[in-house]
Amino acid sequence: MAEGVLNPGVNLEAFSQAIAAIQALRSSVTRVFDCLKDGMRNKETLEGREKGFVAAFQESLHSVSRDLSELERLSNLVGKPSENHPLHNSGLLSLDPVQDKTPLYSQLLQAYKWSNKLQYHAGLASGLLNQQSLKRSANQMGVSAKRRPKAQPTTLVLPPQYVDDVINRIDRMFPEMSIQLSRPNGTSAMLLVTLGKVLKVIVVMRSLFIDRTIVKGYNENVYTEDGKLDIWSKSSYQVFQKVTDHATTALLHYQLPQMPDVVVRSFMTWLRSYIKLFQAPCQRCGKFLQDGLPPTWRDFRTLEAFHDTCRQ
Repeated sequence: MAEGVLNPGVNLEAFSQAIAAIQALRSSVTRVFDCLKDGMRNKETLEGREKGFVAAFQESLHSVSRDLSELERLSNLVGKPSENHPLHNSGLLSLDPVQDKTPLYSQLLQAYKWSNKLQYHAGLASGLLNQQSLKRSANQMGVSAKRRPKAQPTTLVLPPQYVDDVINRIDRMFPEMSIQLSRPNGTSAMLLVTLGKVLKVIVVMRSLFIDRTIVKGYNENVYTEDGKLDIWSKSSYQVFQKVTDHATTALLHYQLPQMPDVVVRSFMTWLRSYIKLFQAPCQRCGKFLQDGLPPTWRDFRTLEAFHDTCRQ
């Protein structure tokens, strides 16, 4: 190949030929190792086997030397890559000979592309949000205090009588659910919710805010030896352990600090959907059991039953 004038950057034609030379060099090296692996074969006498092995081995080494010289010649024609790439000196990572084991450069490229896309979409989202700004903005700061809605108290301390009234109203809303309220440690309330003959739930409350829930079977013991509600022991059945995990997730979902009574009522409505825990099929797969368990998940909006793996 005639040597041409080197262009700034990479000579693509020489680069293509260099790749072919690398492949030829790898083939030559492979033949060397194949020759060593095969050894002295297919000759009747020991002297003939030795001569044949030496001749084949010398020819393989000559092939490696020729291919290596050709690769070195082409490497001078390839040129140096431009330094004006977005990752700067990180492009040198692509020269790592163990790229298959440590693909740092390819991962860095993917992260850079993802970062650019994220920045682009964030800009679009910012523009859309600015266009759809809320009407209750700083432009209404001049409205008189008489016309402003009265802010609701956000304190965590509510009168015990108010908490009792909220729980009694919820108890009357659901005939199949009974709620027993107790205060063993002062003003903090503890509820024992019995849902039909399906399950029992221990609800630990701080004022009107739910801190912890434990779900157990209807026939399981929910009291300690001294007659207090057991708020630490888990259920002995896996199905109720699953429901306990889902109830904890529901507490994180139903969050409205300004209206804690609505939160408690919403949680109790969601909990009431377990009245058919062992009777309702999964809304996705249509089966009653999966891995020996009924549908333990209840959708927060529709209250439909799903298996834990079907809700994704």
